[in-house]
Amino acid sequence: MQIDFEKREIQLKLVYYGPALSGKTTNLVHIHRCSAPSSRGRLMTLETRDDRTLFFDLLPMSFETQSGITIAIKLFTVPGQVIHEATRRLVLQGADAVAFIADSQVSETINNRDAFLDLKRNLRKNGLDLRGMPLVIQFNKRDLPNVRPDTEVEMLAAQGKEPVYMAVATRGDGVVETFLGLLELTWERLNAWHDLEGKFDVSGAMLMESLRRQFLLHCE
Repeated sequence: MQIDFEKREIQLKLVYYGPALSGKTTNLVHIHRCSAPSSRGRLMTLETRDDRTLFFDLLPMSFETQSGITIAIKLFTVPGQVIHEATRRLVLQGADAVAFIADSQVSETINNRDAFLDLKRNLRKNGLDLRGMPLVIQFNKRDLPNVRPDTEVEMLAAQGKEPVYMAVATRGDGVVETFLGLLELTWERLNAWHDLEGKFDVSGAMLMESLRRQFLLHCE
């Protein structure tokens, strides 16, 4: 996070993590499509041989608040292939929050586990601790036939403290909800650490409502 008190600007870095082909890029493409053209950056995709990694930059989005605060959200995703660990570690530097995109297919259980362990390991190498990092989990590809049943996902969600979302990113289902949930959790955590609402005289609820209205408008 970067804060410019003089310009009344906050920059947040959110990283989408997960195994190869779990739908990380598909999530970000949909978020880009649902963003106002005036507030989104250029979408850049760097293709690898079997997977895609995507750098996605949202231009600063201005919210109507009494204090005139500007929040710039930068979204990144990482390549899921094992050989790109160095890239994943680099992208995690300075991350404020993480969305872990899991593949709901039962056959991908081990890959999901390995990717989550990889996330924890690379955070540690960057001097970050997952226990203090805002984190949401998305179980994607819910439209496929061989997925974990909803009851099992709900049970996993009840056992952990992280918000869990179910999604079909190819249709856009659950994508914006995951993003807004991650942003809300990030704001709550950073506000607890830095008293952003007090210092900037801005309501977190107001910011989230403004974002929700924007995405509902452009996703219809």
